[in-house]
Amino acid sequence: MTTIAAATVLSTVAACGGSDDSGGASGGGGGENEASDIGVTETSIKLGGHYPLTGVAAPGYSEIPTGLDAYFTCLNQEGGVYDREIEWIFRDDAYNPTQTSQVTNELVLEDEIFAMVSGLGTPTHSAVVDFLNDEGVPDLFVSSGSLLWGDNPEEYPMSFGWQTDYMSEGKIIGEYIAENFPDAQVGLFLQDDDFGEDGEAGIRQYIDDQIVAAERYTPGNTNVGPQIAALQAAGADFVVGFNVPSYTALSQLTALQLGYDPQWFYSNVGSDPTLVGGLLNRFSEGQVSDAALLDGALTTGYLPTVDMTDNPWIQEFQRIWDECGGEGELTNYRVYGMAQAYTVTQALQAAGQNPTREGLVEAIEQVGSEWEGPVFAPFRYSEDSHMGTSGMTIERIVGNGSEEVQPVRVTDIGDAPIEEFDGEPATPPANAIPDEEAVN
Repeated sequence: MTTIAAATVLSTVAACGGSDDSGGASGGGGGENEASDIGVTETSIKLGGHYPLTGVAAPGYSEIPTGLDAYFTCLNQEGGVYDREIEWIFRDDAYNPTQTSQVTNELVLEDEIFAMVSGLGTPTHSAVVDFLNDEGVPDLFVSSGSLLWGDNPEEYPMSFGWQTDYMSEGKIIGEYIAENFPDAQVGLFLQDDDFGEDGEAGIRQYIDDQIVAAERYTPGNTNVGPQIAALQAAGADFVVGFNVPSYTALSQLTALQLGYDPQWFYSNVGSDPTLVGGLLNRFSEGQVSDAALLDGALTTGYLPTVDMTDNPWIQEFQRIWDECGGEGELTNYRVYGMAQAYTVTQALQAAGQNPTREGLVEAIEQVGSEWEGPVFAPFRYSEDSHMGTSGMTIERIVGNGSEEVQPVRVTDIGDAPIEEFDGEPATPPANAIPDEEAVN
């Protein structure tokens, strides 16, 4: 079992307005720091996360915790959150649910973290969501769009989603296909778990009568020849994939071998062209050298990406990576981690000077829907919903970047309508530290 503990960093932010210094949604500060709950001392807060640092899902995903680490490190240099040090501990689960359970037990029972942050993966985090809620551990901003983390706060009161959920993404994709490709014969390429199921449920709301086949793969089984051949045989000339990046590469290589050339649409999870290009090169042993096979493929977006060099958030995140990051370049996965760290900071600010686990959850429910940040659309946090951001763009992949073909549309799960988002993009505050008045 591999264990990686990121460098301990300070994260203090000046007191949020209000007089309640005992923690909770009112914020507050100015009193003395206290050891207010498990994982919180007068000088530190301990947070933990699980990621595939090794194994089939490691490419890309292993970079997310380094983005959080870089953000927290730079936040330290700017003064912090209530003069408390954050110990950011992340461990390797190799995208294996059994190992996820093992490392989560260590983080909760041995390391005694205050909260789980950014735990990655639908099949992996599903293995620990009951344990975290039974133990009363805040389970913040899961790195997965499954409905499980946000749809039922009564069953999972400690868990919160963060990214756009897969059902809402499927609805936005389905609406786009219905309006722009009404004659397409659509095939679905789906991961065989909640990821694929939620995406399929959303897309079928809009184009059920256009879908000619739905093929599923099991994570870990790298032979997708039968699935891609079945889509081809069904006459699918438009294929939507709800899959992780390695299976984007595998589907592209298999289609190339079969001489199959549909219009591709990959969900946001599997569409990073730089990562997929590297996987294509590796899987093909150099016969395919880059992401050119993805040119023209469609995808979705809910965060700015590294190719958007004029975007003020990307400029700030590039500065943070240059000043406080580790080896390698700024990637979209590190941007994802930094954006999550920004939301974590908002939550800690809102929880008050001496936070408790229950107070942290209460703070997110009461004011989280008002937070602005790098994500394109509002969060849906309330007592009745722990769902993350609510909208996405549609983009076309070009080279190692993308171009917008439809602006942000917002929706919710179930039969909620899809609407145009009429808000303005948020501007980063000074040094990309959340504005405490906007948090509370």
